[in-house]
Amino acid sequence: MSAGAAASDLTARLQKLDCCAVSDALDKLHLQGAATGLTRLSGAGRIAGRVLTVKLGVGEAPAGKPRHVSTTAIEAAQAGEIIVVEQHSGVEAASWGGILSLGAKLRGVAGVIAEGPVRDIDEARQHDFPVWGSGVTALTARGRLVELETGGPITVRGVAVKPGDYAIADGSGVVFVGAENIEGVLATAEEISAREAAMARALREGKPITEVMGASYENMLRS
Repeated sequence: MSAGAAASDLTARLQKLDCCAVSDALDKLHLQGAATGLTRLSGAGRIAGRVLTVKLGVGEAPAGKPRHVSTTAIEAAQAGEIIVVEQHSGVEAASWGGILSLGAKLRGVAGVIAEGPVRDIDEARQHDFPVWGSGVTALTARGRLVELETGGPITVRGVAVKPGDYAIADGSGVVFVGAENIEGVLATAEEISAREAAMARALREGKPITEVMGASYENMLRS
């Protein structure tokens, strides 16, 4: 199987899970990845896929033709990828906006996860484009932020994220999985998800919830 086909298969498996199952799998494997404090601001449902990274900050942009922040990532993105933006400079300014949402949607980007406020969220909703962020603002990045790097390592809510890693985001939050750990995390999360589905069936069949969520459930994540 080619590398591209393997990544596509891993993404398909990730899309069948949810953030909580993946977070639980990380706990069981003693890995870090859950990024708390980021909520869905537009779109519906779940996104899951490989990551393309952007780092924003203050100072001088790299030499070259001036471009608005994150436009380089949109042009470089492959269909189905998730753009992840680091913006913890302390400057109150949008790390993502409406024209960017439209451009990303047309490019086939699955969604955006921004550590930092975003703006034009009504436009993102009109485009039905999924955006997660730490909040909203009307303040533009122009004159306040620059794009420091695209496709390099970043940190989101204390979680180290590299291009080519995997992300999943839904109504419960955002979770990142390193590419080197994805197969083990998927297998563990699938096992957890199957066990919880069996528990749900048991409840529907009339089994008391104290039995369903007893010692077996409490010890599920112990290695």
